[in-house]
Parts: sequence; structure tokens; C-alpha cells
Amino acid sequence: MRKDAGNLEYVKKMNRVNILNIMRENQCISRQQLAKHTGLTPAAISGIVRELVAMGYIQETGLGKSNGGRRPVELQFNPEAGYLVGAEITRKRTTLGIVDLQANPVIVTGAQIEMADPEAGLMALVKQIEQLMNTVGIPERKIIGAGFAIPGLLDVRTKVIKRSPNLGERWLDVPVQELLERYFKIPLFIEHNANAAALAEHTLGKGGETQNLVYVNLGEGFGAGVILNGELVYGSYGHAGELGHTVIMEDGPLCNCGNRGCLESLYAVPALVGRANNELPLYKKDDDGLKQIWREKGEVTIKDILVCVSEVDSYTWQLVRQAGWYLGIGIANAINFYNPEAVFLGGILAGAGQVLMEPLMESVLCHAFPVIARATRIEISTLGRDAAFYGACLGAIKQLFNIERAGIWSQTGIG
Repeated sequence: MRKDAGNLEYVKKMNRVNILNIMRENQCISRQQLAKHTGLTPAAISGIVRELVAMGYIQETGLGKSNGGRRPVELQFNPEAGYLVGAEITRKRTTLGIVDLQANPVIVTGAQIEMADPEAGLMALVKQIEQLMNTVGIPERKIIGAGFAIPGLLDVRTKVIKRSPNLGERWLDVPVQELLERYFKIPLFIEHNANAAALAEHTLGKGGETQNLVYVNLGEGFGAGVILNGELVYGSYGHAGELGHTVIMEDGPLCNCGNRGCLESLYAVPALVGRANNELPLYKKDDDGLKQIWREKGEVTIKDILVCVSEVDSYTWQLVRQAGWYLGIGIANAINFYNPEAVFLGGILAGAGQVLMEPLMESVLCHAFPVIARATRIEISTLGRDAAFYGACLGAIKQLFNIERAGIWSQTGIG
């Protein structure tokens, strides 16, 4: 289909999407107000609204206030006209769920999905999503989009994962979108997990009024999503924001990227857990909380570390404070590079709270340009560990309502 002004079908589609976008941003609006917003004639607005009401995307909610004439009928966008499925894929835990067209959750859950084999892992994810749909009873025709957040070097143009060491050695040149399109007959949105989390922070979290922010995911890796002037920063191929691969120790431990001494190789969750399990047998204070857990279980997890982190001067307290100091160096670099209004910290390690934040803030003030550092607020995100999931869903919604792509009208289907 040619996308030009002479194509009546395209213009009609464009007008419908434009009206839906206006309605998504306004709680209640009348036909007369829509005509003023769009410049379309009242007759054209009435015809489009009639069509959208019949399709379920718009609801008539009652009568508004009169300015002297007849009281106008108020209209409202119906977010339950369709639903999206989404997932954030990680090595240890995949978050998956279903949201409505305003990203309100219907169901969000976690699953252990083995992702070492890309094709088998993605197939297992699709089956989990199908089971989720059956659980909540949403018919397949009502699922009109899908969003996926994935760690690794994602080529933003081709949606191919060039490498994802956090998922496994077999994640090399994996055509993620192509593989998922075997199962989903709906518009797909594929994004790096840190970028997706930044999008969620900017839309749903504390960053709603912030046009320039950095979101740092403190999990299996240390990816950063950067938003400048309200838009995600991708770089040439979509690989911007690899904060975890800032080298902070010459000849340090080998990182999964192939370099040595990367921030991620020293203080990301797998590194912290591995270090604790190696050092606890040699730690002499037997009454230490984490040491006791190690003696009982034979190993400790990140959950155990977070449980014990508030014990002042304990092994865990010292370990996390050290991580906070060196994370501060990486964040100071990001502040110097991008000059954001705010930096938000998310991911499971952000659950360490002030034990992590206090040395991190001190380190930022020591290593960032002082004037810039003092003007930047640094906070723990309130979105929790599911930020990237919601960001993937929000990206899929934005794509559906993009006036050029108009994915909202695409054929739906899974399987």
C-alpha cells in the first residue's frame, strides 16, 4: 500500500490511529473536542468514532458539561479492547505476563526456562505464554501485540542478538525476531532489557517528568538504558549503554566479554555470589549470618546475600558496600558522558538499598565532575525487578499506535 495523501485508505487509517492516540492521553473527551484537536469535520469525527466504538476501542461514558447547548457525549479509550503478551528473558528467571493497552497488568509471573539453546528456549517461552493465556481465559484474537526484553548485543536494525554471554555460548547471531515470528502472527517488539527498563522508568516510574535519564540494571549484568531528550539512545547498531564493561581493574578477572577487570566481572550478581561461596569457607566469624547459611546449605544465593546485607560490619555488608563503591565509578562515568537529570537503579541487587547506595553516592561524588554530580539525582527505581517486562510491553504498545506503522490493525494470532 502506498503511504501518501492520495491514498484514502491510508488517510483513514492515519486518522483512526491519531484519534486513538489523543484518547489514550485524555481521560474523557467529546466529539467536538476531537474535531478541534484533529482539524477534521464533525461529520468525519462522528464516522470514525462510530467505527471505533463498534470495534470496542472507544466507549461512551455519559454526558459532559454543557457550554450553553446540548450536553456532549463523553468518550473514553477502552484499554481492554486488546491485550499484549510480554517477557523479559534472563538466564535464571524469565518474567512473563499479559497487560492491557495501557500496560495495566492482567497477570505477571516468573518461570524457570532453560535458555542455553536459543531455539528450544524461545519455543518453551511461547508454550508458557500459551498456558498463561489459557489460565486467564483471554481469547487469542484479543492478543494484538507482544514485547520481549533480552540481554546481550541486540542489533536494533535486524533484531539479531550478536552475542549474549549472560544467556550462554550458543547465543551468537541469533535472529530473535525471525524465530519468534514462527509462533506469533502479531506485531513484535524486541528490545535490550536495560533499554526496556529505561522506557518503563520514563513512562511509569519516577522518571515520568525526566527527559534525560540513565537506568542501570543491577542483575546478571550491568546494562544501562539511556534516554536523552525523551528518546532512547541506541548508538550505531543499538549497543550503547554497556556500562558493565567499564574496565576498573587492569588484569582483573576474565569477563564474559573477553576482556579483564570489567565492572560486571567483579560485582554483577553471578560474580558476587561466586565470590561469597569461595570466600565464606575461609571467613573466620562463625556467627556471621551469611556464614551460618553457607554452613547449613553448602552454598549461598543472591537472596541470601540480600537477607543478610543489613548486618553492620558483617561479611555481606562489607561485600555489598565494596560493590557500591565500584559501581559508583561506572555511574560517575555515565554522568560525565550523558549529563542526565537522574540515574535510576533497578534489578535484584538494588534490593540492597542504603547499604549499596551510601558508598555508591560517595564514589560518584569522588569520581564524577563535581558540578555535574551534584546536579544529578540518583535513586533506586520503584518499579522492582519487572521493569524490563513492563518496558517491553510499553514498547509494543507504542509500536501498535505508531501513526506510520499502525500495527493496531494487523492480524492477530499465536501458534
